Amino acid sequence: MGEFILEFFESTGIAYFFETGGWKYLLMIILSLFMLYLAIFRKFEPYLLIPIAFGMLLVNLPGSGMFVKTITNTPDGQVIEYSGLLGYLYYGVKWGIYPCLIFLGIGATTDFGPLIAYPKSMLLGAAAQIGIFITFLGAILLGFTGPEAASIGIIGGADGPTAILLTSQLAPDLLGPISLAAYSYMALVPFIQPPIIKALTTKKERSIKMEQLRVVSKKEKILFPIVTALICILLIPSSAPLIGMLMLGNLIKESGVVPNLVETAGNSLLYIVTILLGLSVGATASADNFLKLETLSIIALGLFAFSVATASGVLGGKLMSKLSHGKINPMIGAAGVSAVPMAARVVQIEGQNEDPSNFLLMHAMGPNVAGVIGSAIAAGLLLMFFS
Repeated sequence: MGEFILEFFESTGIAYFFETGGWKYLLMIILSLFMLYLAIFRKFEPYLLIPIAFGMLLVNLPGSGMFVKTITNTPDGQVIEYSGLLGYLYYGVKWGIYPCLIFLGIGATTDFGPLIAYPKSMLLGAAAQIGIFITFLGAILLGFTGPEAASIGIIGGADGPTAILLTSQLAPDLLGPISLAAYSYMALVPFIQPPIIKALTTKKERSIKMEQLRVVSKKEKILFPIVTALICILLIPSSAPLIGMLMLGNLIKESGVVPNLVETAGNSLLYIVTILLGLSVGATASADNFLKLETLSIIALGLFAFSVATASGVLGGKLMSKLSHGKINPMIGAAGVSAVPMAARVVQIEGQNEDPSNFLLMHAMGPNVAGVIGSAIAAGLLLMFFS
């Protein structure tokens, strides 16, 4: 009887915790439970953080076989294959399917009207991308390879799907820590950005009221995604997957003739893919891959990237404010990161803290949606150089 109990115990996942290195699995399980707490009770990006955390939990339960990576050496090089439920789902990340479908949904729910009404706000979206390239250089100096540094730098764009797509193509071994850093900092936008905004602006600048935006015609809204796709993809062909899907989603929304497609892309499809993406990304955060010194470096660099991106946007806003003789509130530059619409809401809140009658949300949405386009273009440039 005792022998039977011993054999049963050794066949369970619990036995792994008593083996050499078993503490790593236990630590990752605790981390995944903490992330579930943040998502459910603190509401930090719950739509994606819940599946990511649960995918992390599943893959770190010893013996589950949910995500199995097999490397086979062939005369033509190594062949990497994935098996297990999460392993099969991971192919949607590996082949770049899930991030692009999420961009389709984002396009179907995004109004580019504020950007069309005030095209100069595109400059603020571009200014915020400086954080990507400064962090890229910093990662190179810390010893990361070019593809790894590019994947780390893209965290500064504050765009989870873009970070996941770029990392899955350039540095798949870093997918777990990079995706977690990207989405964690997106969730922490209301805490990270206000101190940076206040440090770089004066009370007078934060109180600037901007003129109401003009009304954008339906024709302009229909032409915008078509023209943007043509220009961006012709100039940077590697940006086609993200820009193409983003603009397709926006075109079906603004066309007004396919409401069922808009409803599906912006709701059902978006949430289904979000679950699949989250589970797949969480599955890459196994104890062996995640618990490394470079993980801490990535998390620190990610915070640096996001902070520099916010600061670059604000400084760009200050420059535009000077050139416009005080007609532009420099805070809207902070919304140049791609965290839509959280960054724009932060600007709105900070503006009303100074003057309750100041409404900056729509002005901030221009740089905010420009940041989505900008981060996709930046990812395309990095893919072009390093893939």
